[in-house]
Amino acid sequence: MSQDDIVISPTGWVAEQARRYAESGGTRGATIQGAPCLLLDYRGRRTGQWRRTVLIYGTDGDDYLIVASYGGAEQHPKWYLNLLDEPDVRLQVGAERFAAHAQPLTPEEKARVWPGLVELFAPYAEYQKKTSRDIPVVRLRRVAAD
Repeated sequence: MSQDDIVISPTGWVAEQARRYAESGGTRGATIQGAPCLLLDYRGRRTGQWRRTVLIYGTDGDDYLIVASYGGAEQHPKWYLNLLDEPDVRLQVGAERFAAHAQPLTPEEKARVWPGLVELFAPYAEYQKKTSRDIPVVRLRRVAAD
């Protein structure tokens, strides 16, 4: 798949950061307000088209954790809804690109990792207070190359 086959987020700053991140090999655009970020490539649930967004991530062992906060909006972000339908994704973390499998955390798993994610990016706590929905956390686990 070439970079031209991926639809980048329609949100202006996200699109600009995703381009900067990809074009620099992960050396530019790799943080948001001091927190590390990755590129998430996922399939659209209606179109099957590959899409890309930039997300802050935490880690849990060798796995990456992303938060479907959507700034505390009452609805889930579209990328999260797409992952529920098609959990096989591609990541870029720094210069490294690899396939991964997405799995929402159970409430118990989320309770264990949430304090560390809030420490990583303090606005998550405010986002959770702002919305009535439980903000999901997703585990991204590397898939062995074929």
